[in-house]
Amino acid sequence: MSETIGGLLRSAAERFGDTEAVVDGDTILTFRQLAYEAERFARAAHAHGLRPGDRVAVWAPNSARWLVAALGTLTLGGTVVTVNTRYRGAEAADLIRRSSAQALFVQQGFLGYDHLGALRKAAAEETGDGAVPRLCVNTADAASGAEGLLPFEDFLAVGEAGKAGEAGEWSAPDIDPDSTSHIIFTSGTTGTPKGVLLNHRALLRLYTDYSGIWGIREGDRYLVPLPFFHTGGQSAVLSCLIRGATILPLAVFDPTAVLETVERLRVSVLIGAPTIFAALLDHPERDRYDLSSLRLAATGAAVVPVRLVERCHAELPFENFITAYGLTECHGTATMCRAADPAATVAATNGRAVPGVEVRVVGPDGADAPAGTSGEVWVRGYHVTRGYLDDPAATAEAVDADGWLHTGDIGNLDADGNLAITDRLKDLFIVGGFNVSPAEVEQVMARHPAVSEVAVIGVPDERLGEVGHAYVIPRPGTAADPDEITAWCRERLANFKVPSGIVVTDTLPRNTTGKVQKTELRALYRATGGLDAE
Repeated sequence: MSETIGGLLRSAAERFGDTEAVVDGDTILTFRQLAYEAERFARAAHAHGLRPGDRVAVWAPNSARWLVAALGTLTLGGTVVTVNTRYRGAEAADLIRRSSAQALFVQQGFLGYDHLGALRKAAAEETGDGAVPRLCVNTADAASGAEGLLPFEDFLAVGEAGKAGEAGEWSAPDIDPDSTSHIIFTSGTTGTPKGVLLNHRALLRLYTDYSGIWGIREGDRYLVPLPFFHTGGQSAVLSCLIRGATILPLAVFDPTAVLETVERLRVSVLIGAPTIFAALLDHPERDRYDLSSLRLAATGAAVVPVRLVERCHAELPFENFITAYGLTECHGTATMCRAADPAATVAATNGRAVPGVEVRVVGPDGADAPAGTSGEVWVRGYHVTRGYLDDPAATAEAVDADGWLHTGDIGNLDADGNLAITDRLKDLFIVGGFNVSPAEVEQVMARHPAVSEVAVIGVPDERLGEVGHAYVIPRPGTAADPDEITAWCRERLANFKVPSGIVVTDTLPRNTTGKVQKTELRALYRATGGLDAE
């Protein structure tokens, strides 16, 4: 197996040939065609003046063209800078400027947004030079009408034979497997997003092991609602290239569209945040669709609701539904469940460390916590990032001198080494001197028959310092009564853990991977006094 992603793509073309690699609406590419299109892209990028080591930003939803742009950049020897599709102009401009991206591939007009216009406005008003790359290319099919935005096919045409001009002919470079392949920025919920440096060798080693342990095999059809700009989306892409599975990109998550796609395309593998599976489980017409092709599923988050995993096992036809845990700073995965794990292990933990990786749970004194005792989760291995882009101070704070990544997550290890994530350090709150884990409260509330999803935050209280406050999404067809849910909690939790207030709402604020944004919930509480979630 190659140790670079470009090499992997060429190997996949040789091994899987005319098997479908990507199905994106009317666009179907075999593994051989995908490798050809990536090389065609690299040739065009070279003709436009891009060189190995240059950084290329991709600001677009999941699509075949996203894959061609990213894989083409890597084939060229460049670095892919991923940009969150929900970012506004100033946010994207900041990332592009800080990464010194030489080119931008953007789906102009996605979700009705003027991406290039917003980028230029932000560059003029706030971020200064470098926020708008010299080369901007539209990945959308429709003409954009935006000045200075090159259509995708026009970009590719420059690299065709006889059109290389002064750039000369392109030839595949010798790429160092330890060179930076991606810069993926953290979500930035606690400050300015930090650019995490990922590399070819670690990604390929990690997802060769991951895909093998999970059981992905040639001929699987893998639906990917997780965004490609996220390590979860990249895990799916690489797993498919390694194992010969078909990538089915999903640009926008819609539960009805997912159910229809599973039936129509005979989807066998599905990855997603817990909210994705909750939406499928609670869909009022789920039983109308043939979901029998579903074989593998994986989910992960800071905390995965145990009840959700139990429901997936009981109500959906997966042979192997696993939970996993990781951060961008360790290329996306640190632990995962195994196929032979009992349902209770999958429901209650995120499994054991993947090969070549160590996991510790450390108490406040810096010593390893006993089995079953909570502490901060530390991770060490070949896949821990070499650092944050141009930020040695933040790097030193996150990764200590012995190579341990301090994750900021709270968890515990059982006697078999299975890791259970129980909370984030920053989300803990103190009620009258007692520490309260929001995740513990959420796990109890999620078992109430009227509760589909729940998020708990700590809010100020004059008498106790802080108290819990919950936001609840009800299950379809139920009436979630706050008083009844409070009584349920009082029967199952110590009094100081019971939320002092419960708000029933239709939605929770999330990032594009489905993670609930508790900073936004805290802001909502401050703005409304917790009285209204609308």
